[in-house]
Amino acid sequence: MRPLFPAAALALALTATGCGATVETSPTADAKSVTLTNCGRKVTYDKVPERVVTNDVGITELMFALGLEDRMAGFAMPDDKGDLSGVPWKDGYDKVPWLSKDQLTKENVLDARADLVFAGWNYGFREDGGFTPDALEKLGVPSYVLTESCRNGRTDSSRGIMPPLDALYTDLTNLGRLFGVEERAAELIAGFKKQIAEVRAEAPAAGDRPRVFLYDSGRDQPFTSGRFAAPEQIISEAGGTNVLHDLRDSWTTVGWETVVARDPDVIVICDYGDVSAERKKDFLLSYAPLRDVSAVKHRRIFVLDYVDLVESPRNPSAIARLAAYLRTVRQAGRAS
Repeated sequence: MRPLFPAAALALALTATGCGATVETSPTADAKSVTLTNCGRKVTYDKVPERVVTNDVGITELMFALGLEDRMAGFAMPDDKGDLSGVPWKDGYDKVPWLSKDQLTKENVLDARADLVFAGWNYGFREDGGFTPDALEKLGVPSYVLTESCRNGRTDSSRGIMPPLDALYTDLTNLGRLFGVEERAAELIAGFKKQIAEVRAEAPAAGDRPRVFLYDSGRDQPFTSGRFAAPEQIISEAGGTNVLHDLRDSWTTVGWETVVARDPDVIVICDYGDVSAERKKDFLLSYAPLRDVSAVKHRRIFVLDYVDLVESPRNPSAIARLAAYLRTVRQAGRAS
């Protein structure tokens, strides 16, 4: 995940196709008890949560997409994520309290009388400040960790344990089982897969795919996406190739020399925060080390919103929009 704040089981098993998620119900526990596999660990929830607190726009909209706003006690999210009035889940934003325009804190959680915190590593959960699932457990508050943000053990901070869209489907499947909305979750997943398959059918062969670099932020070093963050599959399903596909992390920094060496045909800007997409574009076009990069020479820069580029129900729409742009790039290339 890109942080929102500068610098997001045993008798009965349900497995989401292609995502490796298992959801299990304990035969010895109360009928409402559910055990989920979350970030490789089995976690048991003794009851259906009724006062969920979420951190970050993508996580919050996963709840809204499942129709679970009545189960929410609030959300935390900075107000630099764009206009929320036109989003598909406007009613959810109108109904659920906005607890904080910063990160969640233990005080937010306790004041809201939360019975579940849904967040992720660098999407709310952080060692700095002690806001972790273990710390919340000591307060008697269960947690669910966004799958895109699961730590993978390669370093203390690297994240991602499965392909990004599989992470989305995993969380929808798990949340559907936990809240008893399996049918709604299955419908969403089927709809997303159908939408993405339609885009994939028009994608070019491997040798004809534009090379794409995701630029989130940073001047000295760019913050970008490796293979385990949502942009990886947003780019690939749209018909491009992520120039940092080999980076086994989700969101992280690289050197500009790496970007120059891989010479992207297109740069996708992540739009959020105090620095506007237009200012980011101006920087990229004027930054001397990038002057010979194909995307800069041909001014091939495309903008997607932050919530499009983190795990969220907006990912399939982002794939379709980027695919349309990449088709124009290929057509221009053939015409030149």
